[in-house]
Amino acid sequence: QVQLMESGGGSVQAGGSLRLSCAATAYTYSRYCMGWFRQAPGKEREGIASIDSTSITAYGDSVKGRFTVTRDNAKNTLYLQMNTLKPEDTATYYCAAGSAVWCLPREYEYNYWGQGTQVAVSS
Repeated sequence: QVQLMESGGGSVQAGGSLRLSCAATAYTYSRYCMGWFRQAPGKEREGIASIDSTSITAYGDSVKGRFTVTRDNAKNTLYLQMNTLKPEDTATYYCAAGSAVWCLPREYEYNYWGQGTQVAVSS
């Protein structure tokens, strides 16, 4: 069983930065594939980043070059550094944990989800 809690959301102007955190309670956190997803109002949930147990990362095209996912296994914490934010990045952001062999930000591969944290980017 894995419990996840996101934090760090808020309001920011376009061009600004935010760092999201996801605290996990799991004895074997370091083994999990971890992902970040987001859902904007009226849209489907979108996978934006993932990081596997060896810190190999993958990104969705919409955030590539602007967002960076990292993990601190000693602290059981996942991070998402978001730079050069745009109004279209406005969404609720979720972290998730899964056991996929190929760790990619594909929703169906994740078993555990946080409650989400909201990010609002104004122009």
